[in-house]
This record gives sequence, structure tokens and C-alpha cells, in this order.
Amino acid sequence: MNVEELVRDSLRELAAEESATGPGFADRVLAAGRRRRARRLASAAAATAAVVAIAVGVPLLAPGRDGARPSSVLPQDGIDAHPDQSPPRDMIGAGNVVLAAYSTVRSVPRSGTQGTRVRTYSLLDPKTGTYRKDTRWSFVAVAPGLKTAAVLEQSLPVHRIGLLDLATGKVGRWIPVAHGVGGLAFSHDGRRLVATTYATNPDALVKEKVRYKDQEKWTWMSPFGKSSRTGFYDLDVASGRGSWTAVAPDRSVNARQDFSFSRTGELVYAHVVGSRDGMQQFYDHKGDKVTAPANEKYLRTDVEARLSPNGRLAALGLSKEVAGHPGKSYSSICDPRTGKEITKVRGGHLLAWVDDKRLIAWERVTSLDETYRPQLVLVTIGSDKAVPLSGVSEQNSEGGLEWQPVLADER
Repeated sequence: MNVEELVRDSLRELAAEESATGPGFADRVLAAGRRRRARRLASAAAATAAVVAIAVGVPLLAPGRDGARPSSVLPQDGIDAHPDQSPPRDMIGAGNVVLAAYSTVRSVPRSGTQGTRVRTYSLLDPKTGTYRKDTRWSFVAVAPGLKTAAVLEQSLPVHRIGLLDLATGKVGRWIPVAHGVGGLAFSHDGRRLVATTYATNPDALVKEKVRYKDQEKWTWMSPFGKSSRTGFYDLDVASGRGSWTAVAPDRSVNARQDFSFSRTGELVYAHVVGSRDGMQQFYDHKGDKVTAPANEKYLRTDVEARLSPNGRLAALGLSKEVAGHPGKSYSSICDPRTGKEITKVRGGHLLAWVDDKRLIAWERVTSLDETYRPQLVLVTIGSDKAVPLSGVSEQNSEGGLEWQPVLADER
């Protein structure tokens, strides 16, 4: 069977799955109709406004599974794109995946040789459909459902985790912790939170002289190969209860070595150098190193999209980039259990699956001879089209992107 036949068979399977209505179909249709009517009324009332308000409000934070599921923010399978905005001002999303927040980063000197990388977040205000800057937080993770964000205050590591109600912008509850926390990630179902602990600030910087294009210059860098990571908490979001597990730092070039959950939540993983599992090392909840799950063995920590919603496809790294053709880059879509490439899809950096066929990606708009400048796009398996979602991100003064997206599923 050749590649084209594999692609056709995979897409047939996906189409067959999507044709089934499943339980509660009628209720979903009626709910979708109510949401569309509400949106039309709201749009008519706000026709002269500068921004489009979201018609369906987001209820207040309630812990647990029910609290992680929202009322709808985006129309089903709809696209909210603002290709003239970078950083975005108005809500961006496709299908059920929404740009829930974005961050900008700057280096702040603390002395002549010591500094800190400081993030500033802009969070989606569901009442206005716009992004609102919130300087209180050094780290933000948004739960599936777009109702709750886990937040850390400035001056990492910190000894409490906030559960922020995105509808009100207020912290509904604090979770105190004995070990200082520097990073956060929700489980796939939003019920649990993994909080990575550090002895010192994982965003600390040192000033070093580096050679760049035959020139030497001083620049702020993360201490090479040094991390103060001490372990992780596995916390139940509803109750705030959980346990801490000690884990020493992995081999990595970065001081920040945050944990994330595996798809099932049975394991956690972090970026590592020299691993046979594609730059990722998995741990059980006792802190012991274990092999990667069969369907995550070939994934990479630098490709955020990872597994498709149905778990049958894996997003991997850049497959091919055509020199001299701006915006023409391709990434591999593989069989997660074998690592064999099934097809390619547009996009140089795959960020999130919208559904089992579409993804949100960074796509460069410059040639390989020019400075890297990407924009958020929607790409589809089997199509060479890339739909712009945002404006083009410039580089900041330190060579990174002007802003970084935080994407979340509203379901």
C-alpha cells in the first residue's frame, strides 16, 4: 500500500467516524441553534461596535469535571480570524479550539550579570471577545473548557496556585503548596493539574558572550544545562488535593524542565536531551523513569499538537520546506504506533489539533534567507491551503517571537 492509499484509507475512516451522530445529537442541534440565534441577535445589537461581543456568557468557576466544561464560545466548526492583528486584539479560533491567551516575553536585568525572563499575559475576556492584559501572572495554563486558568504569581517559584475564573478575572480559589512551583499543565480532561516544582526560578538568566554571524555580543541566556527542578505535584482540580513526587532534573540545555501529562494521565513527561523517545522522558507517579506509551513513543516535546483527538494520528516535526517560497512549509503526520509518515500537512510548527483533520500551526511568511516571521494558520490534511488566523508575528529584540499563543479546547 503506497502513501496515497494510506492517506485515502485514513481519511475514509475519519469520515466514517464523523458521520455517526452519537447520543444526544438532537440536543446538540437544538443547543447549536439557540447559540446561533443568540449570536445573530447580539451581532445586530452591536453592529456599530468596534469589536464583536461573544453572545453566550461563560458561567462562574465550579471545580471538577462540570466546572471545566463551558458554554460555547465559538460557533461549531466556525473560524474567527483576524489576519490583520498581531498581537491579536479580537478573539481567534477555529472549530472548538480558541486562542485563550498569549504571552509576550522580555529579559529584565537584576544585576550586571543576572536577570530574569518575564512573561506578560493577555487573556481572552469572554464578555467582549477581546484580549485583556493581566500583569499579575508569571505563568498561565488554561483548562479545557475555557472557564478556568491555573496561574502563578510573579517571583517564581511560588507557594500557591490560583484558579482564575476567566469570566470575572478573579481568583476563585488558591491551592497552597509546600514546594515552590514554577510550571503548570492540565490533564487532557481538565480534571487534574501537574505542577512542576523548582528550588530556584526556572526563568533565571545569565549574561553571556555568544558568537553570531562572525560577531561576538553579550546576550541573556538560560544557564546552560543547569536546572533546579525538584519534582511535581499531581493535583485534583476539584478538591485541590494531591501528592508531591521528587524527580531530579533531566539532561537538558534549559533550566525550565516542566512536566506534562500523557494522553491518559497515567504518566508525566518532560523534555530531555539524548532520549530514545524523541526528546521526551516519561515518569510514573512514583517518580520512576518508564518507557513511553505505545501511542506516544514517537512524539516530540517541541511539537505541541501531539495526538489527534481520536488518537490515530500523530503530529511530528517539519517535513519539508521549500526554499524561496514564503509560507510553504510542511510537517509530517504519522502513525503514532510506528512513527511511519502517512502524509504531510501545511505548516512549519503544528500547535494544536482542531479536529481529526485540521490543525492550527505557525507558518512562516518569509523565505529561508530572511528573518523568521510566522503567522497562525489553519491547515487541513489533504489540502494545500493555509487559512490565516492572525497577523504576522515579528521577532522581539532578543530574537524570539513577538508573542506566543496559549490554545485551549472549549469543549
